[in-house]
Amino acid sequence: MRTAGQQPRGRVPVTVRTAQWCAMHPWKAISGWVLLLALCIGAGAAAGTNKGSFADFWIGEAGRAEAMASDSGLTPPPVEQVLIERTPRTMGDEPAAAAGEIRRRMDGLPAVASVGDPVAARDGAALRIAVTLHGDRETAKKDVDALLAQTAAVQRAHPGLRIEQTGSASVSVAVNDKQGRDLQRTEMISLPVTFLILFVVFGAVLAAGIPVLLAVFAFAGSVGLYGLASWVFPDAGGAALSVIFMMGMAVGVDYSLFYLKRAREEREPSGGTISYTRAVELAAATSGRAVVDSGLAVALSLAALYLVGDVIFSSIATGAILVTLVAVGGSLTVLPALLAKLGHRMDGGRLSRRRRADGEGRLWARLLRPVVRRPLVALIAGLVATVALAAPALSMKLGTEGKETFPDSVPAVAAYDRLVTAFPSEGPAHLVLVRGEDPAAPLRVLAEATRGDALFAQDRAPAVRTAGDGRTALLTLPVPYSANSPEAGRSLEKVRGQLLPAAVEGVPGLEWAVSGEIAAGADYAAHQRERLPWVVAFVALATLAIMYAAFRSVVMAALGMLLNLAAVLVAWGVLTLVFQGTWAEGPLGFESLGFVGSRTPLLVLAILVGLSTDYQIFVVSRIREAVERGVPTRQAVVDGIAGSASVVTSAAVIMVSVFASFLFIDRVEMKQIAVGLTVAVLFDAIVLRAIILPSALTLLGERAWWPRHPAATVAVRRARVAPPKPAEV
Repeated sequence: MRTAGQQPRGRVPVTVRTAQWCAMHPWKAISGWVLLLALCIGAGAAAGTNKGSFADFWIGEAGRAEAMASDSGLTPPPVEQVLIERTPRTMGDEPAAAAGEIRRRMDGLPAVASVGDPVAARDGAALRIAVTLHGDRETAKKDVDALLAQTAAVQRAHPGLRIEQTGSASVSVAVNDKQGRDLQRTEMISLPVTFLILFVVFGAVLAAGIPVLLAVFAFAGSVGLYGLASWVFPDAGGAALSVIFMMGMAVGVDYSLFYLKRAREEREPSGGTISYTRAVELAAATSGRAVVDSGLAVALSLAALYLVGDVIFSSIATGAILVTLVAVGGSLTVLPALLAKLGHRMDGGRLSRRRRADGEGRLWARLLRPVVRRPLVALIAGLVATVALAAPALSMKLGTEGKETFPDSVPAVAAYDRLVTAFPSEGPAHLVLVRGEDPAAPLRVLAEATRGDALFAQDRAPAVRTAGDGRTALLTLPVPYSANSPEAGRSLEKVRGQLLPAAVEGVPGLEWAVSGEIAAGADYAAHQRERLPWVVAFVALATLAIMYAAFRSVVMAALGMLLNLAAVLVAWGVLTLVFQGTWAEGPLGFESLGFVGSRTPLLVLAILVGLSTDYQIFVVSRIREAVERGVPTRQAVVDGIAGSASVVTSAAVIMVSVFASFLFIDRVEMKQIAVGLTVAVLFDAIVLRAIILPSALTLLGERAWWPRHPAATVAVRRARVAPPKPAEV
């Protein structure tokens, strides 16, 4: 039975009902959340992580060639190269003695299938020894440490030489280990910085620590869930864990920040006399709903990455979506419980109270007045700034990470560079597969056609291998250039477009394809360009749907979509300016590759649109609240943006600090993601939300809410629930 004046339960939003229960039963809510996270972590540890197979990475013609090689048993075995170089301290024939010791040591290892004879460079300054391993590239990563230990032992025995080991397995293991260490350093930087920012915002240790703690818990729980999810969407390794941490810190802290700030604001009109339990209920009706809408927006934007049809994007999308949803769950459950239990201890000190009493939005209100007074001028200025920063994206070049793009601070990478310099044929190569009758014949013709051609390495004759059934053959064509160089691209075009078709011409029933590092990179970049329009369309439609569901306004939904795409274009333009040139190499600590990583634009798009919609929802929610109170849209714009400016600015600063900390990861791809997101978030908070949004809404006026004006909707809703008037006598 419902008592008089009590609102029907069906009309109470689920966020409010959840907050009420958690606030009334704080220990149950907190214990349940901790238990749930423990179950997630334990289940993930028990299930393990399903690593993607190499077949999951096959794309385009290069993927078809890899499949042909795998089916016929022609997949090249994993090979590690030991490079022995002379130094000024080298004595006599010491390199030959060291080479003999390397051969003896490697021969005794169970993982080694064969050890090649020492091969001297043309100038005689270096020797290389090829060590072929059993198994495939995945097992080689597990076995390579034993080889590295033997190489290090020989180096210690011959200090007058420089002896190093390199190869796909050693490079991969070393790069991943370094990225893991860099990520730990990033965590050590971002966590205390985020805490300090929140302490400045709230003026209380508990209020600053709880959002950080919840974000860390969200990261830990989502990693456990990610392990379970990897059995559906295989883990691609690499940057997936870094992105999960980045997103966990960004959205986890932001959602808690929005909720905490709103709960405080609800208590301020009463002078702090209402309980935190009541303040939590009021905050749940506004910020709680906004958190749900924002979380759905972020998850939907990230879901667009599944359209790419690539295991790397699928694994990143899965981890980022999970950490976002876990962060939303924590903000709606355990945070209200903590506020109800510890709320009075989260009040800031005298300085914080004075700052709030003086009105944190007054400065922003003064800054916004010129914008709403001359909205057309402000809108044009904002659009000019947007176009200026976005225009360089038209000249963006895409490339793929490879050995030459990894940091030289990794010894295996530096050794690879020296190996290729001394032995050009040990660099990237085209793997040409032909299937049919007498498949080796056209490959010999192709090999002959490349003799003397500067686009192909000439220090070693190309080798043809034929499968046991005699129906498939493989030709390895080394290229003396880096995989992303223009020369390497021209050599691929020449093989695919001229030499190979000419070699197989007139022979019926042949099937052929070209793979290798160069071909795989080119096909991968082409695949991203092909899928990009679909991802953009999905993200745009998702933004429209979320914004319309949140505000029931077609105009507001369209405006939100355009602002989000503007932020993305600015990020792409800045990426082109920074990473295709050399001017920023020193400050950011990278060596320009002349291109943007092929994965970066799509990742920035999906992550940024979700976060931009996050800002849009929180800002417009405040404007809408003012309109619902009967404030004209022009004044509501000032009140809403000024009222939310403090929390949105704080959230932007936190996001920037998290993203910027990833600049310390010594990998170009991570630096690109960090720069793109950092610049875009700043531009979003300063230009898009403080200039373009208010000026556009001011020009639109009441039309911004078409087709349903919020004030009219509230009036109708109130009329429906108003008690009937007593009958006149």
